[in-house]
Amino acid sequence: MAKEIQQAPRQKKIRRIKIGLNVLAQVVLVLFIAVMVNSIAFKHYARWDFSRDQKYGLSDKTKRFLDSMKGKMRVTIFFSPNTPITTDVQNLLTEYQYAARGKIDIERIDPERNLSRAKELFDKYKVVSDESLLVFDYEGRNKTVKASEMAEIDQSGMALGEGPRVAAFKGEQAITSAMMDLVEGKKNTLGYVLGHKEPALSGTSPISILKTFIENENITFQELNLFDVEAIPAELKTILIVGPQYDFSDREMKLLRDFWDKQGRILLLLDPAAKTPKLDGFLNELGVKKNDDRLMVYLRTGIQEVAMTRDVQAHFLRGSPITQRLADVQALFFGGTSSLTLEPDRVRAANVRIEPLIQAEKGYFAETDYNTDDQAKLQADAQRSSNAPPLTIGAAVEKGGSADQRVQVDSSRLVVVSNATFVQDNAVTQDQQALDFVSGGVNWLLRREELIGIAPKVSKPLIFTLNEDALRNLRWIILIFMPLIPAVIGSVVWWQRRV
Repeated sequence: MAKEIQQAPRQKKIRRIKIGLNVLAQVVLVLFIAVMVNSIAFKHYARWDFSRDQKYGLSDKTKRFLDSMKGKMRVTIFFSPNTPITTDVQNLLTEYQYAARGKIDIERIDPERNLSRAKELFDKYKVVSDESLLVFDYEGRNKTVKASEMAEIDQSGMALGEGPRVAAFKGEQAITSAMMDLVEGKKNTLGYVLGHKEPALSGTSPISILKTFIENENITFQELNLFDVEAIPAELKTILIVGPQYDFSDREMKLLRDFWDKQGRILLLLDPAAKTPKLDGFLNELGVKKNDDRLMVYLRTGIQEVAMTRDVQAHFLRGSPITQRLADVQALFFGGTSSLTLEPDRVRAANVRIEPLIQAEKGYFAETDYNTDDQAKLQADAQRSSNAPPLTIGAAVEKGGSADQRVQVDSSRLVVVSNATFVQDNAVTQDQQALDFVSGGVNWLLRREELIGIAPKVSKPLIFTLNEDALRNLRWIILIFMPLIPAVIGSVVWWQRRV
């Protein structure tokens, strides 16, 4: 008995030690799990932008570029707090930093307060401007982007005592373009063919928006007149032909065919009203026939009224890297548009692959007698074409490439659209899908498939409109239902207390 009494305190002590070790193990395990969860969450995370405008949400194009970046990018922010877009730029760069996953370092400097550090970096990067700006440094190369390049400022309210207002924020376009300049080291050059009454690039150019948009993707334009050269310069891997009004000469066509045979890339936008039989013959050799017709559709404007339009509502097809980000998206092609007949079987033996890119919506018909005013004939033609297959207006041609997109093989490439008006400024301001498509086409031609994507979204003002019915319902809600709710609650409470 005495022995058992002596062992009892010892057993209690051992039991307390076991409990203590158990608690310690639990604490260590909980701390280990917490550390592991935080470590995994730090390395593998996702961010979502649920805002209406997605002002700071990065486009797919920028995300893919950041994923492809190998080295480290350093960004120095020289922004005064008084600059209207200071907060916007800082928040946007934070999104870049998250998306790059450690490949971007950011330093924020207020040039009005941290004078010594600002002077040190100004001397290093040879900055001479007093304007707020960003400095990008990548592997010894640097580039600056000014605040004026990232926003359009509306000064119209200054006369009324109002401050400047940011009309449009273009931060992502400017920042991504600067990063691409540094990472790629040099700009890609796009030859712009002139000499056949194509739209001018300089002065009051009708394609100024398109030119600016393409240049923001680290691409520079070089005017090219085929009359003045013995051959298309070797540094030009891609050329752009927009709406030639006159046909190419035999000598020019020889230069074009030589360029194609040497794995050249061509973006060709045709004006169906122009007579270009030699250029059309070149396309026909590649299995693409431009038809002498115009796409039309009859739209119902009233109970028994219809109207004909030649503006083509079309959609982009799936399957091509050019349109993979635009699949099933609709776009409007103003002016005249002709149909294209694709004959892939005829050119398959020559290792030429053809892929449709754009098709008109259902209801459009191809009218060969497009100059007639006979509405009865046009309606009869439309009726006969009601069950016809969809009409193609854009296609891609590749010679010598691989059908497997994962296999990179040098090849000749061509993108053709039977409408040249849809890229002009007056059309682009109404429908930005044209920019997205041309961007995708140019990047595919330049073999930069990873940069094909949709342009950043344009923020739109939030507008509420109430018709008479909505105003009547709102009046009932404010005058009847809102006062009725506390009355009902009060009645229920009074009844419960009474009972």
